Amino acid sequence: MERKIHLFDAKGKVLGRLATEVARVLSGKNKVDYTPHVDGGDIVVVINTEKIVVTGNKMEDKIYHRFSGYPGGITSIALKDLLEKDATKVMMNAVNGMLPKNKLRDRMMTRLHPIVGSEHQYKIDVTH
Repeated sequence: MERKIHLFDAKGKVLGRLATEVARVLSGKNKVDYTPHVDGGDIVVVINTEKIVVTGNKMEDKIYHRFSGYPGGITSIALKDLLEKDATKVMMNAVNGMLPKNKLRDRMMTRLHPIVGSEHQYKIDVTH
């Protein structure tokens, strides 16, 4: 099976809308031979992740939590701060939540390559 490389430009795009398109390509639902139990998706490169847009007050109100497992080990960061710190993690979290929660999800996520800026080293087959 031949995997194509798809390029998505996140500049000015709404985070959730873009993440659904990316998840669709990663899972292979855009292909005619889609089968749920087969990992037949393509490779996705998302450029300009720092220029993503969200609607409403999510930039200040949306909070990402991590928990270490220890008492008092919860760490929280707002979307605005995470975009400044590492914009690729915002895209990874959004797409990760939209992929199926099964054994194929980790394999699909390895084919997602979010990039800050527009410079990349991938040879692109399809542009979105």
